[in-house]
Amino acid sequence: MTPAETRGASTPDAAAPTGHRAVTLDPPPVTVADAPERATTTTPEAQAEPEAQAEPEAPATPGARRARRWRWTRRRIDLTVYGGFLLAAIWVTSGIWVDPAGRVAALYSSDPAQVQFFLAHSVRVVLHGEFPFFTEQFNYPDGVNLMANTAILALGIPMVPVTLLFGPAVSFVTLVTLGLAGTAAAWYRVLSRHLIRHRPAAAVAAWFCGFSPAMLSHANWHPNIISQFLLPFIVWRVLVLTRSARPVRDGVLLALLVTAQAFVNEEILLFTAMALGVFLIAVVVQQRERWAAAWRPLGAGLAVCAVLAGALLAYPLWVQFAGPMAYHGLSDAVRDYGNDIAAFFAPGSPTFGGNERANVNLAPNYSEENAFFGWSLSLLVVGIVVWLRRDVIVRALAATGLFFAVLSLGERISWWDREIATGPWELLVRLPLLDAVVPTRFGLITGVTVAILLAYAVRRAWALRGVDRRTARRLTAAGLVLALLPIAPMPLRVTTREPVPEFITADRWRKYVGPDQTLVSVPVPAMGNTDPMRWAASTNLDFKIPGGYFLAPRNGVTGDPGRFGGRPSGIGEMLREVSSTGRTPKLDDRQRRRYLDELRHWNAAVVVLPRDEQNAEPLRRTVEQLVGPGRQELDVWLWDVRKLTSRSA
Repeated sequence: MTPAETRGASTPDAAAPTGHRAVTLDPPPVTVADAPERATTTTPEAQAEPEAQAEPEAPATPGARRARRWRWTRRRIDLTVYGGFLLAAIWVTSGIWVDPAGRVAALYSSDPAQVQFFLAHSVRVVLHGEFPFFTEQFNYPDGVNLMANTAILALGIPMVPVTLLFGPAVSFVTLVTLGLAGTAAAWYRVLSRHLIRHRPAAAVAAWFCGFSPAMLSHANWHPNIISQFLLPFIVWRVLVLTRSARPVRDGVLLALLVTAQAFVNEEILLFTAMALGVFLIAVVVQQRERWAAAWRPLGAGLAVCAVLAGALLAYPLWVQFAGPMAYHGLSDAVRDYGNDIAAFFAPGSPTFGGNERANVNLAPNYSEENAFFGWSLSLLVVGIVVWLRRDVIVRALAATGLFFAVLSLGERISWWDREIATGPWELLVRLPLLDAVVPTRFGLITGVTVAILLAYAVRRAWALRGVDRRTARRLTAAGLVLALLPIAPMPLRVTTREPVPEFITADRWRKYVGPDQTLVSVPVPAMGNTDPMRWAASTNLDFKIPGGYFLAPRNGVTGDPGRFGGRPSGIGEMLREVSSTGRTPKLDDRQRRRYLDELRHWNAAVVVLPRDEQNAEPLRRTVEQLVGPGRQELDVWLWDVRKLTSRSA
């Protein structure tokens, strides 16, 4: 292999398991002029981070003992980096930690309530052996297909002790905190030990992977998306397969990681597979000789992975795609979610330089700001690619990031909210699996490629020869500060929310609601009104509710395109309108009969209206027209409708 061919090639890694040659993304040494590389036995990592040498017996003096005790070992450096990630995650979520049950991310609170419901479902799976992939505890009696709704079983089941001891609200903010810190820590470990093998470079890349503007945006509502701590290991194991001497064993390890990630978030798993595919193709196109050595172990390992993971996931996937309340594809409104081109150059809303008002038309909503790198970082990344353009891996990373950045623009490409062309996503949006993807989230892949390019730049700058090393490192640090400071994470903006009614927390509902009956809240649970889901979660789902916030087939017909919520509800629409307008409608006999039929369909036991609900008085008068006078019990208005809805009535 010629010196030019060694660019980006792997080197032995003592930390890698035996049985395969370790794969790294290490660049070779470079000079100030980026001259052609020479074969050398001294790597930049060895220059930058010399291994700890065995010290001779130190004099038995207190000063010598203290110096040895406080020396910065590699383990201590790693622990310090992990601790820094954890402190940063706590800083970001500090506003929620003040009062997990009473605070939620501002602007939108439906997703946290849904996640809390799923966490309570995990408790029932563990304690009561409940079926994990489907539930009738909300959207009764139709139920909800949990495999099609990201029920986060791989996160919720380990969190069962926390949920039982402290409640689902504390579990939610714990997951968000650990998702941010854990993702950064996982990338740091894989990059520092296996791929980049340079701690400062790995720390920079891991920081961006864990605390990028996109991750901060999803931290408001989506712990399933920010919990990406398995992805670095999946990436590493796929790269290992390209040089593995034991592809069967390595394929089994990959299958276990894939299976676990499927119960965290399948969409992110699909993105990872697509990104790896595009990256490997980009490498092979440039260096076709790599394919000759890689295709046999890679093919064998992926085949083993597909068979084992397919066997483990066969039944859950059948439930997801062919079981009750399965849906195929998303509504056109969601599939059209795309980034504006300008979103790549603006700072994210939850960052130091962010501006919510300026970003309002650049992303579908504040929970989907999947780009927002800012001008300084965008220009720095372009500069890195130009500087290191002769490196095969850098070119492959740049091509991968650009490919998915274009896909993230969606079906219509726009600049500052002005449509300028039709995007390539238009050609892919109706393909199987891709029809259930939110295209703006492809920007998450671009974010990871940006992080690794930053690591490459730091790695190269640390190893420059011919200049003062301290000066080079200071300039590198200054450049990173200028690029990353505008998008530095800030605490999530939060707002208060109404507490769970005492009627629920004091278990007063139990004397009314039987096992197959429902507690109907006013307004009826739906997207935008998810407080009743929190009520049920606070009891570990001991009572059922109609409606809720979830994805289900249109009109409840299995196999139809997905929509938010179950089949349309007349009484739900009416009460939602009263809640928003404060106007009390006059119901005729026909409307009363139709609405009573819905209550019977839900097998309602009680109708509950919190006394502090918005427009509570018009809502109370409306319900009284339907089922008669209510009574106050603790902090709610209550209507016992069991006689009206009993099967024999």
